[in-house]
This record gives sequence, structure tokens and C-alpha cells, in this order.
Amino acid sequence: MKNDQILTHKIRVIGLTGGIATGKSSVARFFAEKSVPVIDADQLARDVVLPATSALAEIVARFGPEVLTAEGALDRKRLGSIVFANPEKRRLLEAILHPEIRKLSEIRISEADAAGHARLIYMAPLLIEAGAMSRVDTIWVVTVRPEIQLERLMRRDGITRVQAQGIIDSQMPITEKVKYGSVVIDNSGTESQTWQILESVWSKETGSGNG
Repeated sequence: MKNDQILTHKIRVIGLTGGIATGKSSVARFFAEKSVPVIDADQLARDVVLPATSALAEIVARFGPEVLTAEGALDRKRLGSIVFANPEKRRLLEAILHPEIRKLSEIRISEADAAGHARLIYMAPLLIEAGAMSRVDTIWVVTVRPEIQLERLMRRDGITRVQAQGIIDSQMPITEKVKYGSVVIDNSGTESQTWQILESVWSKETGSGNG
């Protein structure tokens, strides 16, 4: 998928990405506590398929009414089971979702820009894979050691080691994502250790120790 057209804005957009269970949300929370707006691409993906949206209507047209719950909402687990092992159907779904997510992200970025924020965090697990790098001004990658990623995913989702490894193996390797990052945040340690790393990153970003 080609990169989106570069957005025009004054605000500095920091793309925060990383592998599954690397702790992107906890890293984003650090910046939220610094009063930096955080846009969660996963939340945008949920917002664009709410009932009565054009994206949901197109998904139903392409995948059938069985992807809806009895209440008319998107059955994300059912849809996920359809596209997970079918690359063609997954690409079809992405072709529906990605333009809508891009439009909504542009709105949210513009809102933060208009509110006078100097920078924001755009948290997107698939920032690189979705060809959305042009939405951001720089990319920060959250990493953890492989054994920690595996253990965290098992614990978080209540799945077996084999299941967790299969999910990790289906994604772009963290070592590959790191190549795109201007900043790499190692989240392998304790929260306090990560916070120290983030304080240093933030000091360099803002030019002061206070943010």
C-alpha cells in the first residue's frame, strides 16, 4: 500500500510504534501525563466502523451480514477469524479501513494543531506496515527483549507459548521496525526504568528537563 499524502500542519506528529505486547500504551501514557495529545490508531479503527458509518456498510457488503452482531455492531472477532489466515481478504479489509482511518486521523491532528499543541503522539502498531509513515514527522519504536515480549503476550491474553509465538511471528519483526526509528525505547525493564528512559527522550525532544 502506498504512503498517504503528507499532511500539512504545524504540530509535530510523533509516530509511536512497536511490536505486540511491547508496552506502547504504557509509553503513550507517559506522554499523556505530560499533556501531550495521544491519538490511538486502534481506537480510530474502532471509531470508523461504528454503526451507521460508511465503512461498516462497505464491510457488510463485502463480507456479508454474518460479521454483524445481533445489535448491528461489527463482530470484530468474527471478522478477524475471516481475514486472519486469508491475505486477500485482509487486504480487502485494509483497503476499506485505511482511508477512513487516515481521514479521521487528519481531523484529530488538525484539532490538536488548532488547540495550540506543539506536538502529539500518534500511536499505531501497524504504522510502517500500513504505509502510514507520511502521517508522522518522526518515528519512535518501542522494543522489548524477545523472551519478555513472549511472556507478556502470554500473560496479557491468557494464551499458550505456541499461540503467542505464532502471533509474534506473523508480524513484522521488531528488529526490522527499529530501522525506521529515530528514537528506540527499550521497555524491557521495570516501569521506573522505562520512565527514566522516557524522561531522557522527552528532555532531548523539548530541549529541557521539564518538558
